[in-house]
Amino acid sequence: MQGKIVKGIAGFYYVHIAGFGIYECKAKGIFRKEGKKPLVGDNVEIDLLSEEDKEGNIRAILPRKNELIRPAVANVDQALVVFAMQRPKPHFNLLDRFLVMMERKDIPVILCFNKRDIATEDDMNSLRKIYQSSGYQVIFISARMEECIDEIRKTLKGKTTTVAGPSGVGKSSLINCLQKNIRMETGDISRKIDRGKHTTRHSELIAVDEDAYIMDTPGFSSLYVNDFRKEELKYCFPEFAAYEGKCKFNGCDHVHEPDCAVKAALSEEKIHMVRYQSYLELYKELKDKRRF
Repeated sequence: MQGKIVKGIAGFYYVHIAGFGIYECKAKGIFRKEGKKPLVGDNVEIDLLSEEDKEGNIRAILPRKNELIRPAVANVDQALVVFAMQRPKPHFNLLDRFLVMMERKDIPVILCFNKRDIATEDDMNSLRKIYQSSGYQVIFISARMEECIDEIRKTLKGKTTTVAGPSGVGKSSLINCLQKNIRMETGDISRKIDRGKHTTRHSELIAVDEDAYIMDTPGFSSLYVNDFRKEELKYCFPEFAAYEGKCKFNGCDHVHEPDCAVKAALSEEKIHMVRYQSYLELYKELKDKRRF
């Protein structure tokens, strides 16, 4: 039987098999010998041990489309990056770190700005100007008022979507809205792992439709972009792509070099200053990081 790991905790993996429910599984020892570890989001083959108790063993991990380290999840189709428009106002450098991380992994991003019920039209226009012009899909919602939730649902259809963003922006409220019509059988997970032994939150997949999962990822509350070279950073800003190869110097990093096409576009307001400022801050951070 084939299914998808929706949660892993204390050496047990909970595998959702469409039409059959959730099975509690252990991973065979061969994975440890091969240095492999099953991840939430993995598609797996299992051997059935007990249909009555819904127990099995994971016998094979199917090839991964991609893999994130922090949090440790696999086979992500897209990211829903959630920030608030007000209370708190967006922290642009942090937001751009999320975007850089996803660009590094070639994971498409949908930008969701919550709390539109307390924001102004100017707030929305300002955010559109920064991020739609940078090539990102932007959706404005109010989880509290349940406004535009169906627009989010459409983007999730047929996908495994990781939800990322800082605390206080309404991620939990949005996830609760999306879960209202859950069809996945979650009772078995609750019964088996809700024993009061584990208080740490773990990544888990939540079915929001028959063919749509969202991945609640507590490890995405903050992150540092420091696992690559400063010369690679420019490729993580999609709005720079149109100017690649048009600078005076090959390998231009768009920082101090003269006759830089990106800086010319910045002066013509074709690239937004907020994004360029984030680029400079991240570039300096990568440049100054200690090498061991």
